[in-house]
Amino acid sequence: MLLLESSAFSLVTPDWGLVAWTTIIFLLLWLLLGKYAFKPIAKSLEDRQNSIDDALSQAEKAREEIASLKADNEKILREAREERAQIIKEAKDQAKRIVDEANDKAKDEIAKKHSDAIAEINNQKMAAIMEVKNMIGAETVKLAENVLSRELSDKSSQEAFIAQEVSKINLN
Repeated sequence: MLLLESSAFSLVTPDWGLVAWTTIIFLLLWLLLGKYAFKPIAKSLEDRQNSIDDALSQAEKAREEIASLKADNEKILREAREERAQIIKEAKDQAKRIVDEANDKAKDEIAKKHSDAIAEINNQKMAAIMEVKNMIGAETVKLAENVLSRELSDKSSQEAFIAQEVSKINLN
């Protein structure tokens, strides 16, 4: 038992040589790691941090470009809508102008045909009146010739003759 107690005691209280060697080995390991491992690890961490920062700045730039493109798209769409509305308005105005011109032309043509028809009617009326006057004049001349060609002595026989001749005249 004594053996167990002395070994237990040595485990709990370390030997000063063991502490010194452990400290020396730890310090050497720390120096080696500091020279060969910590610098590359720190450099890789710094590189990673820089790449993350670059990626974040590029993402921010991309986000700003997307926002700019969205604004440009909205502006282009708004201009296209305005242009479409303008084109539609111009087309409606032009269609209205064409319809108004066609209506005016039709009204002018109707008025011209109406005045031409009235003039034609008046011409035919005048021609008919002239024809009737010519017929009456011709019949009157014939009647006068007949009256003059016959010598009638009494008035009653002249009136009978005139009545007979007038009944012969056909005004149709």
